[in-house]
Amino acid sequence: MFVDTIFAPGRIEYIKKEKQKGCIFCAGSSREEGLVVHEESTCFVIMNKYPYTSGHLMVVPCRHISDINDADGGELEELMNLTARSVAVLKKAFNPEGFNIGMNLGKAAGAGVDAHLHMHVVPRWYGDTNFMSTIGGARVIPEDLETTSDLLRTLFQDIKGDRR
Repeated sequence: MFVDTIFAPGRIEYIKKEKQKGCIFCAGSSREEGLVVHEESTCFVIMNKYPYTSGHLMVVPCRHISDINDADGGELEELMNLTARSVAVLKKAFNPEGFNIGMNLGKAAGAGVDAHLHMHVVPRWYGDTNFMSTIGGARVIPEDLETTSDLLRTLFQDIKGDRR
């Protein structure tokens, strides 16, 4: 049986690098690397540095909290409003056929960052889970994060709270 070899050289940077101390959302490299695409008073929207699909966003409270029950009413309202606005922005940017939206609360639930609450907004297309991810263990993202984040920053300015 012949087995294809698929290389994902971008992952080696993550594997080898010294793991950052502290929260990646509060004082982390994600902010320094320009991955934040929009910010409001209690929450911000950031690109996922290791996305499942193009445009994979996270909506994050500015305040360092890990439990959804620790969020106040204003934070919860802004979290949901920015999630809806993120969907509108991603529809305009990439015309996805669907979305996965959700939180992983705690390590047992699959949270990669369990110390800081965040909502994933993942655009989806038919066939985006193909042999590359299911067999090859690699994802193909057709556009670099810098180009995508520049586009999304512009769209967040164009698409205000009305989400149209």
